[in-house]
Amino acid sequence: MAHLELFEKKDVSSFRKIAIGSWRTTYDPTVYGTLTVRMDKAMEYIERFRQVHGRKLTVTHLVTKACAEALRRCPDANAILRFNKIYVRKKITISVLVVQTDQGDGKVDLAAAKIDDAEKKSLSDIADEMQAAVDRVRLRKDEAMEKGKSTIKMIPFVLMNAFLRFVAFLMYTLNIDMSWAGMPRDAFGGLTVTNVGSLGLETAYVPLVPYTRVPIFVAPGLVKEVPVVEDGKIVIGKVMNINASFDHRFIDGYHASVLSKTVHEYLEDPFKHLDPL
Repeated sequence: MAHLELFEKKDVSSFRKIAIGSWRTTYDPTVYGTLTVRMDKAMEYIERFRQVHGRKLTVTHLVTKACAEALRRCPDANAILRFNKIYVRKKITISVLVVQTDQGDGKVDLAAAKIDDAEKKSLSDIADEMQAAVDRVRLRKDEAMEKGKSTIKMIPFVLMNAFLRFVAFLMYTLNIDMSWAGMPRDAFGGLTVTNVGSLGLETAYVPLVPYTRVPIFVAPGLVKEVPVVEDGKIVIGKVMNINASFDHRFIDGYHASVLSKTVHEYLEDPFKHLDPL
């Protein structure tokens, strides 16, 4: 008699297949932290922005812009490890995880929409570019990404660990452009944002994904109303947890403090730091 009663799941998304091939052990250098920010002015700014520009602005856009500015202020955090040496990126690229739900009930996949030179772009530019990227991903018109997923589907499960390590070695350690093989060029950038608040979660810590070599994952949570102290009085305020995971091998408390300070500034006083309205 078997120890467990099981059956093999045959219908597995490419993301789930990649996840299985990515992690072998929980022994890693990840540090987790949560920052709580007041969101009253940010939510007001989002509403005003929509009225003035006629564009759909979200918390994800604000966090993306704040993270890009944080990497500009602290370029040492915008880096990867190659042969155990730190290499700083010349460009600031932020990726945003996108959920694909067009495969039927209960079938979801994940993809990344990236913003190059995010620190130089206005919120309007970021919103437009992100929407275009999201549309391409969700409509499956991103040829490089779709080609990459097709490649992944052909790899047997037993070989996924070795395959992802090998591909990461070629793309990041040796720094070879593998777009000819269906692997998008720098698909994930130097920092990834994934909005867990859209799932109804206040706090969630995203694991670092080894094959992407992204050292920082930022996960804004659900905006909620809670009692807060303001001018010595208890009032109802809007707050949000911003959860981060980072690679402690070359990112430490100093880099985290720059990220924290920048996000505080941009989200708690957006009228001063973001696009003028």
